Amino acid sequence: MTAAQTVAPVRTELFTEAMARLVSGVAVITARRADGMPCGLLVSSICSYSVHPPSVLIAIDQSTRSYATLTSCEEFGAHLLGREHTDIANTFAGQADDKFAGLSWGWDGTVPQLDDVPVYLNCVFSALFYHGDHAIVIGVVKNGYVRPSEPLVYFRRRLSWRLRA
Repeated sequence: MTAAQTVAPVRTELFTEAMARLVSGVAVITARRADGMPCGLLVSSICSYSVHPPSVLIAIDQSTRSYATLTSCEEFGAHLLGREHTDIANTFAGQADDKFAGLSWGWDGTVPQLDDVPVYLNCVFSALFYHGDHAIVIGVVKNGYVRPSEPLVYFRRRLSWRLRA
């Protein structure tokens, strides 16, 4: 018997409310679809995974439209957003057919790259794990940049929070 089998499951409402109290940054994850078009989604589950090699971990809901692309692509982009990017966050959290319409972006090789974001990481797909309703994607960072900015913070289901030093 495993530990997961011996612990009673927590109510979904309790868990989601508890996680809403966890402050996190947000990122737009982008990739090229099989038809050559860009796709992307907003995630709050992104973190450093390893320094050697430099890697990120992203959790992707298996019900999202970008799921198939992001779990089978060769490379993807991770764009950490600044506090001035609430509109971009809302666009990529939404259901629009063309989330890139009206945005300033270009191709970094095969990766759709948003312009003027504080952090951009071009990642090579490295590993994939499944747990519950999500896929865990590991990407090795190939290149990117970091610019000065205040982060866009997600807390209590809102993107409008600001950190103060």
